[in-house]
Amino acid sequence: MDINVQSFAVANLRRRPHALETGGFVAGFDPATSSPYINYATPHPGARPTRDDVRALVAAFRERGLVPRLEFAPDAAPAVEAALRDAGFTVEETHPYLVCTPATLIPPHRDGRHPAVPVETPSCDEEYAAVDAAQAESFGGLLTPSTEGTARLRRTQESGGGVRFVRAPDGSCAGAAACSAPAVGTAELAGVATRPAYRGRGIAGAVTAALTGAMFDQGAASVWLEFSGAGSRRVYERLGYRHHGTRLYMRLEA
Repeated sequence: MDINVQSFAVANLRRRPHALETGGFVAGFDPATSSPYINYATPHPGARPTRDDVRALVAAFRERGLVPRLEFAPDAAPAVEAALRDAGFTVEETHPYLVCTPATLIPPHRDGRHPAVPVETPSCDEEYAAVDAAQAESFGGLLTPSTEGTARLRRTQESGGGVRFVRAPDGSCAGAAACSAPAVGTAELAGVATRPAYRGRGIAGAVTAALTGAMFDQGAASVWLEFSGAGSRRVYERLGYRHHGTRLYMRLEA
């Protein structure tokens, strides 16, 4: 499964507005933002980069004024971490990831914890902007609401992925999530967010289940995601997500 997730990471970065292939890496760049969480690289499965390969990758980031940063499943490319460390990269984070398949998916209302929560697909810019704002609020300032963020969410939905949200009583977004379009048989679900005032109501489980099911309806054999803590892990495991591996984030400071 690590190979599948890593192959997906390569395919997904090739979807960025500008993608670069160099020395066993693919880097995905979006000129609309300098965010290192959007602009990053990943190795091909089994890559064995040389020092020159890593230097060329770093140069590609530097010439664009970006922080050199990678995300990858180390088990799928065991030689990459040491090559990056030799070049001065440090570990930013290590995240376990969970995988769900059609055979393991459990709709959230079946666990008896919460009643069914109505889930919607955004249909206009105002609703996409509300999702973008809810994600920014939920992640405590790591993200900033923007027209670019709104546009990226719309592109995700319109390019074969998905965006789902739960409407708050005032018409805004109480919580939401997004999922990339499937590639190599799998899809990445991310940005699962519930605004603080609406937590504990089953919203995260509802949007996660809705998107996971939508990807299976499109033919994906699995959906994978990362989680931020024990509480969120329990939400995903109740839906049928199971631990399968680890992803490593590395960056090179100036």
